[in-house]
Amino acid sequence: MKKVFSGILLVMILIITSSPTYAATTQIKIDGVTIVSDVNPESRSNRTMVPLRVVSENLGANVKWSDSQVTLTKGDMKVILKLNSNKVVKNGKTEILDVKPYMKKNRTFVPMRFIAETFGSNVDYKNGTVTIDTKPFVIDGVIVKALQEEYHATMGGVVQQINGNGYNEAIYNVFVENKGSKVEAPANYTWMSHPLTGEYYKGGQYDFLDEEGNSVVRFDIYNLVRGYDEKLPIPPQTLIHVPTEDQWYLFSDPARRAIYQLVDKAAENGFITVISNTVP
Repeated sequence: MKKVFSGILLVMILIITSSPTYAATTQIKIDGVTIVSDVNPESRSNRTMVPLRVVSENLGANVKWSDSQVTLTKGDMKVILKLNSNKVVKNGKTEILDVKPYMKKNRTFVPMRFIAETFGSNVDYKNGTVTIDTKPFVIDGVIVKALQEEYHATMGGVVQQINGNGYNEAIYNVFVENKGSKVEAPANYTWMSHPLTGEYYKGGQYDFLDEEGNSVVRFDIYNLVRGYDEKLPIPPQTLIHVPTEDQWYLFSDPARRAIYQLVDKAAENGFITVISNTVP
């Protein structure tokens, strides 16, 4: 009787551990960085399913929900999919997924290969790890290795590099797509830690570096120190300076905040390396 029970138990263990429904991966790596997620990838119908938002955002895509429909955008790619539907629309063309997106633990799961390859990434699954390598980010034919951000505090400053292609491309696109009309250089601008009212203070310097560490292009964000005379015309709140052109442009405050949010998200997910930090 004991032998029969042991045999049944062994068969049950083999079925459970070999079943695609129960075979779960343990982690996701994007460009070599292990992504922190509150849910693990899992297997369904012989397809590896990954949490949509955490993977898409780390590939540089924007994610928007409306009822049970989600829209993903990145550059000229727009993807619309719905929960529990295997139909997906990519740039206006309908495609069929072999596994429907579904909700679990308040997270939407989608086929790993579909979401990665849609945004031009190579994907692999081995030894319980989903590995996604994004395509190189290129500016004017030059491969960008990292984005170096430098900003100052009241005392000291920070220099750090973002090494995720998805984040670097997304940040670059925010600069390019929100660069407004050309303007004259402001009368007073500074990078001093105690700017005066009416001056433009450089809130951050963003240098896109090639593989040798040389600058491909740089954008400097300047913010107006408020306190102007209400009787005078209100000057623009945010400007950007492109040193390679020695040209100033109008820039929007929402775009400035979008860049800060992308940097924060990159830091949260482990894509930032601090080069120096002299802030006490």
